[in-house]
Amino acid sequence: MNRLIKFVMLDIIKNKTILGYTLLLSAFAWSIFGLEDNSTKGVLTLLNIMLLIVPLVSIIFSTIYIYNSSEFIDLMVSQPVKRNKIWISLYIGLCLAQISAFIVGVGVPLLLFVPLNIALSMMAVGCMISIIFIAIAFFASAITHDKSKGIGISIMLWLYFALLFDGIVLFILFQFADYPIEHIMVGITMLSPIDMARILILLQLDVSALLGYTGAIFNDFFGTILGALISSIVLLLWAILPFYISLRIFNKKDL
Repeated sequence: MNRLIKFVMLDIIKNKTILGYTLLLSAFAWSIFGLEDNSTKGVLTLLNIMLLIVPLVSIIFSTIYIYNSSEFIDLMVSQPVKRNKIWISLYIGLCLAQISAFIVGVGVPLLLFVPLNIALSMMAVGCMISIIFIAIAFFASAITHDKSKGIGISIMLWLYFALLFDGIVLFILFQFADYPIEHIMVGITMLSPIDMARILILLQLDVSALLGYTGAIFNDFFGTILGALISSIVLLLWAILPFYISLRIFNKKDL
């Protein structure tokens, strides 16, 4: 299993797409902090870019890589290797490679220009978002043999979490503006890992006042030890459940 993980990780690191991804993140991060004197504004700008690019690259690249590795997967299945080990090795290899690219691209400027606690929080959130959307990519790849359908599903899932979910939340807020639904919004927020990541970083920056009364509700919940623990568990579930479902499908799939 360790050999499989090493092979997958080295294969991905050599990929020009991952190199371009690292350079793109690095260019954004250095340029933002180079042009912005206020580190808080720089973090907010980088956060918005990060929460669009990182999920997109993670889910699309991982989906394409899995489909392109179909012959390798078929070969490994024909060997005396358990399917669980093959699928888990692919997942870990993709996660390690993309996390490394993210840390190299964003981590260095964050550590140089931003207070340590905020820099570490940003890096942790970015790594977690990478892992979550790689898991979603495995789910999208497992439910269909067709490469174009799998990539289409991945793109639609990214669009939903990155753009459509916020629109749905705003629609709910406007439709039920006369009702006290702020506490319900905390639960609804947990249905999107991107929104959870954004709120956790905003609370670290003490700009929750920008969110109004709802921001105060978020601060009261996510700002507590219990809230931080629950949010961490929810993000872990987002990383585990899609991959677990894909693993069950892969084990039963007729290759």
